Amino acid sequence: MHLYIAEKPSLGRAIAAALPTPHQKGQGWIRCGQGDQAATVSWCIGHLLEPAEPARYNPAWKKWRLEDLPLFPEKWEVMPKDSVRQQLKVLESLIRQAETITHAGDPDREGQLLVDEVIRYFGASAPVKRVLINDLTPAAVAKALQSPKDNREFRRLSHSALARQRADWLYGINLTRFYTLSYQQQGEQGVYSVGRVQTPVLGLVVERDNTIENFQPKPYFRIEARFKAQEEEADQQSFTARWLPDDQFQDHLDEDNRLLSREVAEQIAQSVQSRPGTITESRFRDRPEAPPLPFSLSALQIEAGRLFRMGAKDVLDTAQNLYERHQLITYPRSDCRYLPEGHYGQREQVVRAVGRVAPELQKACDGADLERKTAAWNDKQVDAHHAIIPTSRPTPNGKLSAAEQKIYGLISRYYLMQFAADAVHREGKLTVRVAEHQFRATETAILVPGWKTLEIKLREGRTEPEKTPLPRLGKGEPVFCDDSSIAERRTQPPQHFTDATLLSAMTNIARFVTDAELRKTLRETDGLGTEATRAAIIDTLFKRDYLYRDSRHIRATDKGKALISALPKSASTPDRTAVWEATLESIRRGEGDPKTFLETLKKEIRGFLNRPQGQPGGGSTGPETGAPENQPHCPKCRAPMLERDGKFGRFYACTRYPDCRGTRPLEEASPQDGTSQKPIPCPHCFSPLVRRKGKKGWFWGCSNFPGCRQTLDDDNGKPAVRLRKST
Repeated sequence: MHLYIAEKPSLGRAIAAALPTPHQKGQGWIRCGQGDQAATVSWCIGHLLEPAEPARYNPAWKKWRLEDLPLFPEKWEVMPKDSVRQQLKVLESLIRQAETITHAGDPDREGQLLVDEVIRYFGASAPVKRVLINDLTPAAVAKALQSPKDNREFRRLSHSALARQRADWLYGINLTRFYTLSYQQQGEQGVYSVGRVQTPVLGLVVERDNTIENFQPKPYFRIEARFKAQEEEADQQSFTARWLPDDQFQDHLDEDNRLLSREVAEQIAQSVQSRPGTITESRFRDRPEAPPLPFSLSALQIEAGRLFRMGAKDVLDTAQNLYERHQLITYPRSDCRYLPEGHYGQREQVVRAVGRVAPELQKACDGADLERKTAAWNDKQVDAHHAIIPTSRPTPNGKLSAAEQKIYGLISRYYLMQFAADAVHREGKLTVRVAEHQFRATETAILVPGWKTLEIKLREGRTEPEKTPLPRLGKGEPVFCDDSSIAERRTQPPQHFTDATLLSAMTNIARFVTDAELRKTLRETDGLGTEATRAAIIDTLFKRDYLYRDSRHIRATDKGKALISALPKSASTPDRTAVWEATLESIRRGEGDPKTFLETLKKEIRGFLNRPQGQPGGGSTGPETGAPENQPHCPKCRAPMLERDGKFGRFYACTRYPDCRGTRPLEEASPQDGTSQKPIPCPHCFSPLVRRKGKKGWFWGCSNFPGCRQTLDDDNGKPAVRLRKST
């Protein structure tokens, strides 16, 4: 039996439609054809398996306890997802009967992994082929089925996905437990989840909100001068130019080269008024602009967010409907903006279909220059999947919703732009020197709109006033400054994030990185998250009460701000997390090692947990205890202690009661066992150290005794670096 395993039912049905008849449908499968041509199509429903819960590795890990951290499984396990167990049983039976298996997961790393892990889980021995399906139209599916590859060619893609999955487990479970327990010690409720990607995204929003909240507007000054040619035969059209900041005024400029001193501005304005000058630069040209490339998912989400104010997840869900249900667009979770050169031959059918599905674009379809071939068609730029474009299907499967019409129209416009003429911009620049100062005037206008006629304008009724063209003056020509003026402006804070700008920030994360070398590296990667996960990441932050909407803006809640302030900087900024994404990409290319990646991550997690435990809030230095300097910590677990009333008067009790029953009497002086100090981790197991008194005097021992018997000598009330004993 030949078994096809698709990622989802809709893809399974599309594959069955391209296979020979007759078709026999069963629960979770479709049998196609007869005799030698017989094949069975089945499917996953997303991930049928998921990483095992901590308790599966160790029953003690079911309970959240600081002393158990970090949780590092020795051998990784997966377990069936409860909601899809029935389909997993169907696949188990079919896999055991199969003589050949064709992997038909989506053409990305998650699509590769979720079918691979099912095949591995049941120990399939049959040879496995791989087909890549980007387009659910019958012709495209049939063509893909005729070109199977060896699934082993895609093992690195699977390794990359598996490394990502395990990294998320290690990072998320360990840090979520650590910070949640630390907050609970201070009486806070709820779970404080930390994620490898979600937390830096939250960090972006918190940083932006804090910048706006603490923003102090400052006045700055813009100097303009009006010039006119001196020679009579020259173009006598006057023009206005703006002063260019100069190094000699550096002390009066801000980081954006804005002039902050009115006194200096007045001096400059007066020094050039009624003075002669010279044109030092003259440049005029008609610049052609090629159409933008078709959409990737992020580019589509950003543009739809800007134009229609649609959330990232709404755009993805709408595009997924257009792909699966209506079969009107190609695979939507693509990170590529290029097309295979073979697709060029389908342009006539696609353009004709667009005119049928979106009648408002019929005129553009009729005017399309189908002989034009832009840079969008480039096999070298296409990997597992290509840009999102319309299919040749001329009718939807039912009526399109308003959102579906908008997204289909937007995708179609960017496809039709490939067959429109270049836009032509008329550009001009004049630079004038007057005494020691330089002024610059520019002009730009659209001479030929070309593909821009297909752009959706945000404000249709609003037309920009036409600027007066610059006089055509040449380099070296004399001019005269008729007048000068000063305009006072005030600096403005950045805008709060919207769906579109937050997605743009995640996609172009290098902008938010200060390290030059790292920024260079990140420009070559896809940013934070993947095309398929960015919308879900933002949605998760809303569900976990880290973000909220203020009209169209996205802002951080107090809970979100508290978590970011508690986390070490490396966990809340995009630098290291984006590097991990780059490492996953290198694993996919066969240049990186997944085992090395995970071992490095484990060391990093140990470093995060090797911090004082207690109330989060230490910013880049990790969570602090939040207790007064002379207030003690529990002698058993080193958590902060609070005063309580007891049968025999007031005493200190552990804030982790009833999980920890540590107590100590009230003392006027700082306790000699060192528990008034910030917790110091055991060098062997990272549990807090406690100062104890033995026959030979004070020493430091692990609070996890007898599980850990590490001891250190005492050095004037602090643990000495030299170890005494370890297990």
